[in-house]
Amino acid sequence: MKNNNFLIGFAFLLISLIIVSCNNPSEKHLELEKAEMQLSENIEMYKSVWDKVINDRQIDLINEASFNTNVTAVVDPKNIVGIENFKAYYNNYLTGFSDAEFTMVDVFGQGDKMVKHWNFKGTHDGDFFGVPATGNKVNITGVTLVKMKNGKIAVEQDFMDFLNFYKQLGIM
Repeated sequence: MKNNNFLIGFAFLLISLIIVSCNNPSEKHLELEKAEMQLSENIEMYKSVWDKVINDRQIDLINEASFNTNVTAVVDPKNIVGIENFKAYYNNYLTGFSDAEFTMVDVFGQGDKMVKHWNFKGTHDGDFFGVPATGNKVNITGVTLVKMKNGKIAVEQDFMDFLNFYKQLGIM
């Protein structure tokens, strides 16, 4: 009889501990939820800003509200650093392609890092990084690695098939 009472008491204690632990999320669980929420907010802000910058031609949205003051575009041979330089760099796409159409196929990430799979279409009808208009249409896909800092875009590095892009432009 004593053994039964002990087993019943032990089972009750074990069940109580399980219920209490399920109702009190651990700090790690709360941190994960917070990180997931921050990532979700980062992705939504990121998608909205770049959609407006390219598709709605609102280059002035490259500002301190969404971009780190030392935002960096990782490019060869020398990185583009700072909001004004970053804005000037990406403005080449707007001046070079008056009908630019930018689509984000997918954006996902972990922590403060994101990956963007994108598609860019347009007619090369203006100066593009010093290359005069060719009138050619381009349709290119690529991937961008993104680093966020305090909810703002801090670093971007684009990867695409430049040979195919230059062929479509008609400069190769």
